[in-house]
Amino acid sequence: MKKSILNMAGLAALLAPGLTPVALATENVPHAPFAEWADLPRPGQLVAGLVYQESESYHIWADGQRYDIDYIKGGEHYGIDINQGYVALQYGLTRRWALDLNVGYTTSGWRAFSNDNTPGDVRSTTGLMDYSFGVRYQIFNEDTDTNSPWIPTLTFRAGAVLPGTYSEDMPFAPGVRSAAVEPELLAKKRFGWPGFGAYADALYRWNRTTANDQVIASIGFFQQIKGWELDAGYRHLQTLGGYNLFYNPGTRMLTTSDPGNPNEGFAELREINDSIEAGFSYTTSKHHIKCEFYTRTVFNGNNSDQKFWIGGGISVPFQIFKRD
Repeated sequence: MKKSILNMAGLAALLAPGLTPVALATENVPHAPFAEWADLPRPGQLVAGLVYQESESYHIWADGQRYDIDYIKGGEHYGIDINQGYVALQYGLTRRWALDLNVGYTTSGWRAFSNDNTPGDVRSTTGLMDYSFGVRYQIFNEDTDTNSPWIPTLTFRAGAVLPGTYSEDMPFAPGVRSAAVEPELLAKKRFGWPGFGAYADALYRWNRTTANDQVIASIGFFQQIKGWELDAGYRHLQTLGGYNLFYNPGTRMLTTSDPGNPNEGFAELREINDSIEAGFSYTTSKHHIKCEFYTRTVFNGNNSDQKFWIGGGISVPFQIFKRD
């Protein structure tokens, strides 16, 4: 793997006190993959998780074209790098209702572009991630509510996002720093042979600060084998409004279609991308501790970079109260 600008050990040091994946600002709100939020914690149960992620990209899409932005210095290759970690908390209120909160820290940097920068010099930003919280209502549970072979586990989430503290005006900042409201539907259904099933997740993010609303949808399959689960699927991000991105490979300058100031508006771009996501997890039989690995690769888009995400996490359930 090509060398990252940012040092993982340095990020861990930054994360430790708070915790004891130029160009556009890119969508980066903490979110559980593979429609995991369709399932709820038990009533009175707190599930505490810690997630680490990093991404790198050496290509971008601007004005409908794909560009190589790999910068070579001292024999090393540098692209756009994000390193981040966050705490993921869930709490079961009743059999039907649950709460979730996701708060973390992120850092992003690159050497490739000339915006307020000499190519080859590092431009970076760090701060709190855009953090999310929500309340979930499980409409159906396929194991307890029905014997129908067609009705899935179906959950509605009313979510919200509040802006982090990084600089969103740096091209390819790790988020758009917008307050948002996001209604979401999540579904999981087992069918076919034992342990096999499908998942689906769709949300509408109403970005109140930046006014470039987003639709994010994913669909895929899972296979459960005792404590193991394998997941793979497709994810689409569609921003419904905003500016377009332009790149001059000769000058390495990024601009936008903002008529007022083409050198600004990077947080309000119309980001679009398609990606493949995959992962696996293992849950222990006794204490139900879950360890998981996740990866996502963007393969097509516009006003976006071609990220390769990799990460992992661990979650531990605690029964705080005894509830029926």
